[in-house]
Amino acid sequence: MTAFKIVEFSFRSIFRNRMRSLLTSLGIIIGVCSVIVMVAVGEGSQKQITKQIASMGTNLINVMPMRGPEAINTLSRADVKKIRTEASLVQAISGITRGSFDVVGGTSSWETSVMGVEPDYLVIKNWGVGTGAFFTEQDLASRSKVAVIGKTVAKELFGQSDPIGSSIRIGTTPFTVVAVLAEKGSTGMGDDQDDVIMVPLDTALARLSKSRNLGMIAISVVRDDLMDRAQTEIDTILRESHRLSATATADYSVMNMADIIKTASQTSKSLTMLLAAIAGVSLVVGGIGIMNIMLVSVTERTREIGIRMSVGARRRDILFQFLSESVILSLMGGMIGIVLAVTLCKVLTAFVGLPTSINPMVIAASAGFAGAVGIFFGYYPARKAAGLYPIDALRYE
Repeated sequence: MTAFKIVEFSFRSIFRNRMRSLLTSLGIIIGVCSVIVMVAVGEGSQKQITKQIASMGTNLINVMPMRGPEAINTLSRADVKKIRTEASLVQAISGITRGSFDVVGGTSSWETSVMGVEPDYLVIKNWGVGTGAFFTEQDLASRSKVAVIGKTVAKELFGQSDPIGSSIRIGTTPFTVVAVLAEKGSTGMGDDQDDVIMVPLDTALARLSKSRNLGMIAISVVRDDLMDRAQTEIDTILRESHRLSATATADYSVMNMADIIKTASQTSKSLTMLLAAIAGVSLVVGGIGIMNIMLVSVTERTREIGIRMSVGARRRDILFQFLSESVILSLMGGMIGIVLAVTLCKVLTAFVGLPTSINPMVIAASAGFAGAVGIFFGYYPARKAAGLYPIDALRYE
């Protein structure tokens, strides 16, 4: 028998029992669909998390005061000035102080986060201004009572009205709105970045926080491949500023955003692989189902096998026919599973809002694995069929 004839006979046998063939392939269909969807959801979530973390800043390094019951915040404007003057790999730097305040403006009041920052902060965060103009170094030096508000704050306080030039009260201090920030969206942790008000750092220190210490220092490095060198450079400068030796415990921490993104991506990737492995179990279960049905098929068709052998069919012809039936069932299940997976991913993205990213390599690997399952679990029944003696097979009732 030629390969074409073997495949032809296999298709005839499969379509002779359509419902049984479909149910036999069901395990493969579910397995392939599950693996592709799980990986697509995992990779989509991974890309979204990476994008959202990256949106928090460009080549970002954060310097934070040490946390703990006995920790003392020692970050100051002097540290910012020293880093700005001495660091060679810093593109932009801004001291930051932050607090939550009740804000009154327009005809409403709203509780929001108020940040004291420097003009470089927008460069660091890769943020733009929607309307108006951000405050300047002159506003910073003169401690001007000007404010830049986020989209959420503008909507809550002023609705559809233009807030530029309007007066708002942060706590008990009046400020004039000079700009509205461009919409930023939420962070990877789900926080609304547009629910914020920014004022000049020195104004915030003097009138809102009433402290000389900073809550954080945000730094943007000139290139992402220089992050580690910049982190070491900043640590050296701060140790000198705080009069700390190279071996002393620092009273601050330097956080590299690239490391945070890498850690988040690795965690998400590990979770994706775990989900794919769990979903892959159904492929094995589907393969066992195929082997079971093929064994039943060998029993049902024992007399047919005997007739074919008696008219000249060789053992390898019988082996390849049953093996091809198993592979075809697996591959058909794999194709149906791929179509279902792609459809389901589109439905999840369009109607549920769940991010998905279909990887062509995963689709190819799933199809290949489905074929391998057909070969692996179909070989034993095929070998059993090929091993029958013609006389015994003809006598079988």
